Amino acid sequence: MPRPPRRPPRTGGTTRSRPRTTPGTCATTRVDAALQLFGDAPGYRATTVAALSQAAGLSTRQFYEEFHTLEDVLAALHLEVNGWAEEAVRDAFAEAKPLSLVERVTVLFRAYARDVTSDPRRIRVAFVEIIGVSPRLEDQRLARRARWVELICGEADAAVARGDAAPRDYRLAATAFIGSVNGLLHDWSAGWVDATLDDVVEELVRLLVGMLRPEDWTSGGARQGVNCP
Repeated sequence: MPRPPRRPPRTGGTTRSRPRTTPGTCATTRVDAALQLFGDAPGYRATTVAALSQAAGLSTRQFYEEFHTLEDVLAALHLEVNGWAEEAVRDAFAEAKPLSLVERVTVLFRAYARDVTSDPRRIRVAFVEIIGVSPRLEDQRLARRARWVELICGEADAAVARGDAAPRDYRLAATAFIGSVNGLLHDWSAGWVDATLDDVVEELVRLLVGMLRPEDWTSGGARQGVNCP
């Protein structure tokens, strides 16, 4: 089936930033410039050290004082984008704490989706440009994904303890869910999915709740169980 015509990238709201953790003014400026060049045009693979330095308003000498290669900049930017999204989710915990399972999952996931889609350049860095660069960055990508798996498993464990979810090992399901999230949010941002962001969030929440509450489970079931390490 042919892919629908490409539309202008969508955004999920105002771009959100957090206090910078990258040491050094030059490094911070370089990562900011990389978000534009890697996340928009021309992309990581077509960007040169000279082009990045020019975009950041710094010299190539200053580049090599902070980084060894462009791959180092991509690695820093990838962690930065994930850090913004994780902070948005953790900021939403207080609001979500007293809510029912469905409401809680919706609040937390909407916080993630709004942050990561607030700027289409973040989507491209996190889900496209990082892929296949090198074994080192693949290890970083998988390690960062494992952190999201851990966060989902922690929420699943808490739901099990409250009697709100079926007790089981959620690691495999959480990994599969993250793949669904990444694919759908990327396609939505690219304009390939005819839906609102709320529609996308609702569909993914339905998928996650179905994972936590399979059809053969009832709330009167066991409340204890080891789900994730």
